[in-house]
Amino acid sequence: MATSVLTPGPEVSLSRYLQEIRKYPLLSPEEETSLSRRWRDDGDVKAAHKLVTSHLRLVAKIAMGYRGYGLPVNELISEGNVGMMQAVRRFDPERGFRLATYAMWWIRAAIQEYILHSWSLVKIGTTSAQKKLFFNLRRLKGQMKAIDDGDLAPEQVNQIATALGVPEQDVVNMNRRLAAADHSLNAPLRSDGEGEWQDWLVDDTDNQEKSLGEHEEFSDRKALLTSALESLNDRERHIFEERRLKDDPVTLEELAQQYGISRERVRQIESRSFEKVQAHMKADIDARRSADQ
Repeated sequence: MATSVLTPGPEVSLSRYLQEIRKYPLLSPEEETSLSRRWRDDGDVKAAHKLVTSHLRLVAKIAMGYRGYGLPVNELISEGNVGMMQAVRRFDPERGFRLATYAMWWIRAAIQEYILHSWSLVKIGTTSAQKKLFFNLRRLKGQMKAIDDGDLAPEQVNQIATALGVPEQDVVNMNRRLAAADHSLNAPLRSDGEGEWQDWLVDDTDNQEKSLGEHEEFSDRKALLTSALESLNDRERHIFEERRLKDDPVTLEELAQQYGISRERVRQIESRSFEKVQAHMKADIDARRSADQ
């Protein structure tokens, strides 16, 4: 989408930014539908820009909810704006729901991905359960008034683990990791400056030959899947990705509400999409084998 929006930063303070975005009027359902159709059908960039700017207050409000992770609010807002643009690009006005309802997921996803990457991946896991723990631990501790930086009480650990469906040890480890200060791997070991912490790290990674083989195999599979996904229409692809390619799949009910159809219809589309992808990948593999013979 070839459009840009005002973002807070060195040249625009956060307070000024929040004042500026209030100048963009909210859209009526009729205006929103008309603009969405102009963007979808005619590629009208001005219409897309108006859709984005009318929702900048929503982005800022959601971004403010993630201030507790120690990252600049202006960066959270900027990432949220990217998510908003993605939502506008994918939004279908014929589904019968408002853009804001659809966009909230994209905004949160963009901000959360930014937070996860900003907190180096050695700090936290990348599984769905670890992400869920990462983004909910502070909230649950706040509800329990467990505001100290020390270890949680056993009953608190049990309560959080039960609420989030994760092992108690994961709760303990995550709490300690979020409370701990970062240390540079280049910090000297001795007062005379000789030696660094990184000198004592053991390299337990696979050798280059094995890594290259695994990388090539992964790239092959990814290329096959990417090609197969192109055989699906937009709705089929979205439902397939939400249901089959995520660690934490979206429920049939959520997708049914998003598209204004029944859960059974969503299940049918998912099943048909899977069959299409499977058939396409099999055909590609067979074609490669024939070419090699």
